[in-house]
Amino acid sequence: MNKAQFIAALAPHFGDNKKEAARAIDVVFDTIVRNISKGEDVMINDFGKFKKVDRKARQGRNPFTGETIQIKASKKVRFLPSKALKEVVSGARKLAPAPKPPVKVVAKPVVKKAAPKKAAKKVVKKAAKKAAPKKAAKKAVKKAAKRR
Repeated sequence: MNKAQFIAALAPHFGDNKKEAARAIDVVFDTIVRNISKGEDVMINDFGKFKKVDRKARQGRNPFTGETIQIKASKKVRFLPSKALKEVVSGARKLAPAPKPPVKVVAKPVVKKAAPKKAAKKVVKKAAKKAAPKKAAKKAVKKAAKRR
């Protein structure tokens, strides 16, 4: 599994947001790297331990020529798997089911039913009644204007 596949596997847990999943992975890896570079061990329960190891200078052998060479001292990162991880890998222990991503709640669109014919007629009549006084008022104003 590479980083892109890891992000794709975590995205459902972040609301299918790959950017958030990538950010979470970057933050975790960055924190591990920074603490190891300081010389601190990073212990993750039921997974393992990352630690910085000093390697001494030593003599080695060039495989092509067979001559001995001097290898410089260096610092390496060592990962020590936990007992639980070793048991899972060996098959002695079964994993619990993987956590499921949260269920998305999708709002259903509200569909208004068509009003029955009787109700539609009532609405039309009410609108006509409201409009009727306005028309009567306009007619009265016009008649008054003609009388003058």
